[in-house]
Amino acid sequence: MRVADFDFDLPPELIALRPARPRDSARMLVVEGDSPFADRSVRDLPDLLREGDVLVFNDTRVIPAQLEGRRGEAKIGATLHKRLDLRRWQAFIRNAKRVREGDQLVFGGGVTAIAEARHADGSLTLAFEGDEPVEILLERAGTMPLPPYIAGKRETDEADREDYQTMFAAEDGAVAAPTAALHFTDELVTALDAKGVQREMLTLHVGAGTFLPVKAEDTDDHVMHSEWGRIEADVAQRLNAARAAGGRIIAVGTTSLRTLESAANSDGIIQPFAADTDIFITPGYRFRAVDGLMTNFHLPKSTLVMLVSALMGRERMLDTYAHAIAEGYRFYSYGDSSLLIP
Repeated sequence: MRVADFDFDLPPELIALRPARPRDSARMLVVEGDSPFADRSVRDLPDLLREGDVLVFNDTRVIPAQLEGRRGEAKIGATLHKRLDLRRWQAFIRNAKRVREGDQLVFGGGVTAIAEARHADGSLTLAFEGDEPVEILLERAGTMPLPPYIAGKRETDEADREDYQTMFAAEDGAVAAPTAALHFTDELVTALDAKGVQREMLTLHVGAGTFLPVKAEDTDDHVMHSEWGRIEADVAQRLNAARAAGGRIIAVGTTSLRTLESAANSDGIIQPFAADTDIFITPGYRFRAVDGLMTNFHLPKSTLVMLVSALMGRERMLDTYAHAIAEGYRFYSYGDSSLLIP
């Protein structure tokens, strides 16, 4: 399909630069089948789900993966993308032409790394020096890697360390938040529990590739970056049992959805999973593991707009986004939410 088929015009003033406060006060556009759009609030979620439904969250934790430093006299920047081993990360480098294999890169707080292999996508392997765990080095030298559409409009600050982290964050390794879950609060979770809605956790460490634009003109020519995900055996068993009993599996965020779909077999049975996935979901894809999706509003021509179009239909999603824009919904990572039920 043509990437241009997933384009739309978004007024820049609708790009959210801060999250709603409290988080569950965000608006939520409900799109269910061919029913009329419903303008609701995230706080209404318990009323929109049924007893026995399951919300599946991504428990990845965002690390301070944005680094500023130098290679000699040249200024460089690094955004970590994917962990390779205990001391090595694949990273996208700003001013990468100044960096050669074997160069030492000096970041803040006395943190240094050696540039190693260059990858086909232009990224480099960084081998961090010293004996301290890389996580400690990043806490000392790194900042939260806010998406470019936010970072280009304001400075990252201390509030982002909490704002750009979900209440479920537990497993270090993401360089972007699973933003659909940013809307959840203790009060909302309590209300969902009272309704009999179940919760399950999986892990997908979101990489910096999620911020990269689709440069191909045809979706067949786009190469997805791989990310590491995990679904434990007991989680898979409970999800399959809930679905067999008539409950719906609702992925909270596209990261949860892509992990579930990567783990499901052709019969829709979710298997235990611990591997890289580069699944690319476009219209025509047959969904196997999920019955719905809670997600924010995404960038034009992005792989995530293609994903929601695969779930709901391209024309339906373009109409959905037109309605959201007309009604002043806030877009992207810190923006409002949608609940999509085919």
